[in-house]
Amino acid sequence: MGPITLAFALAALAWMLVVGDWLRQHRPVWHWYIAGYPVTALRVLWTWRRVTTLNDLAVSRRPPRGLVGDAIVKGEALRPVPPRASFPKATRTGLSLIVRLHAGQTPAPFMAAADALAHAWRVHAVRVTSPERGIVHLTATATDPLERPGIATAPAALMSALIGVLESGGAWVMNLRLVPHWLIVGATRTGKSTLLARLVAQLAPQSVALVGIDCKGGMELGLFARRLSALTTSRREAVAVLGALVVDLQHRMAACRAAGVRSIWELPDKLRPVPVVVIVDELAELYLTDGTRTGKAEAEQCSTSLLRLAQLGAALGVHLVIAGQRVGSDLGPGVTALRAQLSGRICHRVNDPGTAEMALGDLNKDAVAVAQSITAEERGVAVCTGADGGWDRARSHLTTAEEATATAAKHAALTPELPSVTHALAALEGSADA
Repeated sequence: MGPITLAFALAALAWMLVVGDWLRQHRPVWHWYIAGYPVTALRVLWTWRRVTTLNDLAVSRRPPRGLVGDAIVKGEALRPVPPRASFPKATRTGLSLIVRLHAGQTPAPFMAAADALAHAWRVHAVRVTSPERGIVHLTATATDPLERPGIATAPAALMSALIGVLESGGAWVMNLRLVPHWLIVGATRTGKSTLLARLVAQLAPQSVALVGIDCKGGMELGLFARRLSALTTSRREAVAVLGALVVDLQHRMAACRAAGVRSIWELPDKLRPVPVVVIVDELAELYLTDGTRTGKAEAEQCSTSLLRLAQLGAALGVHLVIAGQRVGSDLGPGVTALRAQLSGRICHRVNDPGTAEMALGDLNKDAVAVAQSITAEERGVAVCTGADGGWDRARSHLTTAEEATATAAKHAALTPELPSVTHALAALEGSADA
């Protein structure tokens, strides 16, 4: 090779390195398809037999001869046969492949070997699902897409909020028409308040009434008061507002019955009442009591009203988004019944396993383990349930309190009146003055 050819080759190599670094920084998806996927796919194919053998995912072929232990008497060693896997298919964030199990195999060993597969293939994570009997779907994520989540896009729809990005790279959408009620749990400084701020900012431009229940003096939801149709800062006020909403449910039910429909969304636009989203910040403040008769009565009323709204609200346009640092059955007998009605679940990092179990355990045990693995540095990262009954890791978009407050103020003119709630609060103030 002459000096000119060598110089040209070195210049081309340097140029490829520069272009590759630029793609990695600015076009990570392009970089993955061009450079990352081919190398990783070859690594998967090259290591498949070895990694399945080491992790007991292969089945030993036992010929019809006499055996002593794990060896044939004649000295012929048993040969492990790995399950058949499809060619790795590229995705935007990694690759996926379908594995056909041997007779008698179950997906459990593959789930246990997920970390070993990720290390062998040098990817961020491997997720194992079983879409049907005898089939395992392996999804490898090349890098952590939640480390620097981009702004995903989703079609705008009434009662739908784009709140973040899923680990798959797709949009994380909270669609209240599809999943009417949500439970959000997370310890302090895990991203729970940021998620609520993002939700308010997304719903503020829509024709929807927002009701805030913040018994911590309104420190969190009070920032968005100009866009809230009602804001309660004490449990006594919460009892009045929730009771008024239950009465309003009866009126909506009567309107649907008179029109011969089963949902307010089937009513003509002129007759359809405004949908309501009730946001509760810190559920425990509604349930914990000081032992007095009044406190116990208020907690019981809150529990009954919330359960009633959750049971009937989906078809009548009243939706619950309930957040708390800790949710457990020790808060009261009504908490477990309420939890069963909140089909949407979001679990950030929590301080006790019981809260993660309460949020996700009745839906998917694997999701509980994933939620408990979230570290303190992963603020905004959560495990969320999907409409299909599955779960995903996701990260909410960073929406500061200032941004959400500005959005709420900008759309303050869209705040609808809720006469029943207004009258209930006015009556409560009148009784207090008296």
